[in-house]
Amino acid sequence: MLTRRAFMSTLSAAATGALIVGSAGCGRKRSRASASVPRAPRAARPNPEAAREALRAAEGQTGIASWYGYPYHGRQAADGEIYDMEKLTAAHRTLPFGTWVRVTNLANGKTVDVRITDRGPFVDGRIIDLSKAGARAIAMLGPGTTRVRLNIVQAPADPAPALFAVQVGAFQDLGRAQGLRDSLVGSFQPVRVVERSSAPVFWRVLVGEAHTLEEANDLATRLRGRTSQAYVVSLEGVALTATGGLDAASHD
Repeated sequence: MLTRRAFMSTLSAAATGALIVGSAGCGRKRSRASASVPRAPRAARPNPEAAREALRAAEGQTGIASWYGYPYHGRQAADGEIYDMEKLTAAHRTLPFGTWVRVTNLANGKTVDVRITDRGPFVDGRIIDLSKAGARAIAMLGPGTTRVRLNIVQAPADPAPALFAVQVGAFQDLGRAQGLRDSLVGSFQPVRVVERSSAPVFWRVLVGEAHTLEEANDLATRLRGRTSQAYVVSLEGVALTATGGLDAASHD
């Protein structure tokens, strides 16, 4: 029979041995983990409040309006509809699809109500791209651009959750788009190249997945030091995947 002193000595030795084995096992586990390939980041979940934030931000917005017709007439808009330049529609970078907006020409006081179906314009200072019919209604076909004010007439009853990104370029050459992506991917995540359906095809470079306009605007500010353009856009209606795939229509 073991004495108490012998029993305690045996127990202590067994515990020491278990610690050594356990430590060796933990060491092997850490070694395997450090050699593993990092997982791709999951796509962010769309924010239910993003659409309402975009609506608030656009109310009373002032800036330059332009209009677009050919070659986009008859092609798919960003919301999936076929763009008809003789209908009262428009493109906006962040407003939810289906939003009705009153556009006031500040040069002559004329107004027109248009429905948002597309994304754009991607030109500094411009805030909305009207269809040809919309431009005609406020007498801006000839000038091509004019200063306007936007007011929300009617928002979608149940706007889709969304995220915001920053468009930093649009290229006919896929290689140039991929080159810009590769130059940014070490500092920003995710960076995606997205095909814009048109003739010719354009490739858009989109950076980030922001839950709020404030986050997206901060990201755009950081990117302007690295790129020639940085426009905040809504990702409503585009398919986000864990591998970074996106597919959506828009126009420049």
